[in-house]
Amino acid sequence: MEQATPPDAEAEQISTLDCVADAEAVIGTGTQQPIGGFSFWFAEQRWEWSDEVAAMHGYAPGEVEPTTELLLAHQHPDDRDRVAGAITTMIENGEPFSSRHRIIDTAGYEREVIAVADMIVDDRDTVLGTKGYYIEVTDLVEDVAEDLAESYEGRQTIEQAKGALMLVYGLTPDQAFRLLRWRSQESNVKLRALATQLVAELRPLSNELPHFRTRFDHRLLTLHERIRRD
Repeated sequence: MEQATPPDAEAEQISTLDCVADAEAVIGTGTQQPIGGFSFWFAEQRWEWSDEVAAMHGYAPGEVEPTTELLLAHQHPDDRDRVAGAITTMIENGEPFSSRHRIIDTAGYEREVIAVADMIVDDRDTVLGTKGYYIEVTDLVEDVAEDLAESYEGRQTIEQAKGALMLVYGLTPDQAFRLLRWRSQESNVKLRALATQLVAELRPLSNELPHFRTRFDHRLLTLHERIRRD
C-alpha cells in the first residue's frame, strides 16, 4: 500500500498528479493514451482526476471538479447501479475503488474502462483514501510485434498471467496482454519476469476469495517491488 499524509495545501504533491507522472513513464508524450490516474480521499469524500481521466469523460483539463454525482452521471445505464454500489462499499468499508464499467463521455461516445487501485495510508497505516489508474480497454488496434517476440520463450507463463487478468477483470486476450505489458513498462521489469511473479502469487490468493479482487489489485500494482533485479 502507498503511504501518504492527509491532504492539505502541501499534500497536493501526493495527489492524482503523481499518478500522471507515473503514467507518463508508460505512455510518453504526444498522442493521448487510454491510461489516467485518480484518487479519492475518504475524510473529504473528494475525487481527483488526472487530465487523462477527465479526457476519458470528455472534459478539458481543469474544466470540471469531479464528484461522485458526476462520476455516476457518466456511467452506462446498465452499469450505474453496480458502480454506485462499489463506491458505497468503498466509503463504508474503507476499500479501494475497483470496477470494470462503461463511461459515456460528453460527446455520447461509450468507453470501457477498468479501475485498478490500492489504498493510500499514512506512516501509521491509517487508511486515508484510494489511488490508482483508469485503464481504457475499449478495443483498439495496436502493434504488439515487439512484445510477442519477447514473450516467445515464456509463452506458457505469460498465457497463464493473461488468463488470470482475463478472469479477474473480464478482459479479452488482447486487452489482458496490453494490461500486462503496461505493468512491464511502468515498472521497468521484463514482461516474462512480471508474468512469472504474478502466477506465483495467485496460488495463495485463491484461498482468500471473499477479498480476492481487492487483494489482486494490490498485488498487480506492487509486483515490481517483490522481483529481485539482476
